[in-house]
Amino acid sequence: MNHSSPTSSKPASPTILIVDDDSTARYGMRRALDDRYRVLEAEGVAAARQMMIRENPHLVLLDIEMPEESGLDFLRELKEQANSPAVIMITAYGSEKIAVEAMKSGAYDYLPKPFEVDELRLVVERAIEHLALAEENLRLKRQLVSEGQFGAMIGASKVMRELFDLADRVAQAEVTVLIQGESGTGKDLLATEIHRRSNRGRGPFVALNCAALPEHLIESELFGYEKGAFSGATAMKRGKFELANGGVLFLDEVGDMSLSTQAKLLRVLETRRVERLGGTTAQEVDVRIVSATNKDLAAEIAKQTFREDLYYRLRVVLLRVPALREHREDVPLMVQQFCRMLGEKHGRPTPVVSKQAMELLQKAEWKGNVRELKNVLESAIVMSRSDILGPEDFSTGFPETGVAREAATDDGGFLGIDDYREARRQFEIAFIKGKLRENGGNITRTAAAIGLHRQSLQEKLRELGIRPEAGEQS
Repeated sequence: MNHSSPTSSKPASPTILIVDDDSTARYGMRRALDDRYRVLEAEGVAAARQMMIRENPHLVLLDIEMPEESGLDFLRELKEQANSPAVIMITAYGSEKIAVEAMKSGAYDYLPKPFEVDELRLVVERAIEHLALAEENLRLKRQLVSEGQFGAMIGASKVMRELFDLADRVAQAEVTVLIQGESGTGKDLLATEIHRRSNRGRGPFVALNCAALPEHLIESELFGYEKGAFSGATAMKRGKFELANGGVLFLDEVGDMSLSTQAKLLRVLETRRVERLGGTTAQEVDVRIVSATNKDLAAEIAKQTFREDLYYRLRVVLLRVPALREHREDVPLMVQQFCRMLGEKHGRPTPVVSKQAMELLQKAEWKGNVRELKNVLESAIVMSRSDILGPEDFSTGFPETGVAREAATDDGGFLGIDDYREARRQFEIAFIKGKLRENGGNITRTAAAIGLHRQSLQEKLRELGIRPEAGEQS
């Protein structure tokens, strides 16, 4: 949200809205602040709503106790909006308990009446500084999005930029999010970054993989249990909902949840209360739900394996993460980033992938998506003796549609060999002989063309029993 005026030659003063039914209190606060800030007044919540639309203030000084509508309810309303202003609650003497509740609901700070003018100015100054830092962080995050990065996710293609932009906007809004995509596309990374950028970023991020646990364990993990609730329950255990209070609960592979657990999850989402297994009292929880699935939940609804009412509860906003084959142009960017990370991990210089190998990496189907690409790169980096990775470094663990199939079209027959090691040896022989022919038998030029050091190629020639033509120039 851009609060500054586009026509001003210097930054406009931050705008502060005072919401208080006491005109004397409003006058006192205005006098204390209007020498440094643009100060507006509203005598109640209804007037404040209209002023929020017209003026878009940076900071709201909000009285908790007002006759028509509660300041606390208005605070919660403000915090459900994207890019909401900072709020300082003004409380009556002795209402510290309500003030603490306001802080849990998203208030930046609170001031108990009566307060000193200097105290008011100091709290306001800190809130404005906090806003400035938040805006700078948001600017840097948006810059990363424009450069093709969203937290740990990478992608500069149109489809990935659109995903990052939408996820960035969704992060600021207090809405339930469903992330859909194939395994290995990075759904968990997207969920983590949405949490980090949200108003709940300082709260807990608790994840549960619904596909990794049997049905009877999912419920105890989600809702917790009391001591003695079942055999083996020797002590009380808090569930994921309680652990995520004030933050985000990430339900991974939610499409694998049983119908009975789905019904209980729906009840918690509707009531915002959770009851431990074996318990008799319900606990209030304030949790934002982000869920993910690799299934088509609409099809699961048609098969009656997923509840339609739960589906619409979970997918207030739907984010679809594309498969890697849908944005192959991002492969070089991902390879570059992974090589840097994996080189550091294994204590090696950052490897470089040759042009020929990169072309093959881009052509591969990557049924395991980004996760598979990273694993294949790590295997190649660990096994290679060179800092330059060529096609031969990806001959193990490479997708069928990659190097092996590319080579088979050149000399044919490799895919018909039953023994894997022999098929690989035949591929390497055909590949290197073909490249030697292209470069007139010159080992130095051939090594450069396929991304190997000359000595590495010579070792490979000896290993495979390849004899260059007698007239080749070394």
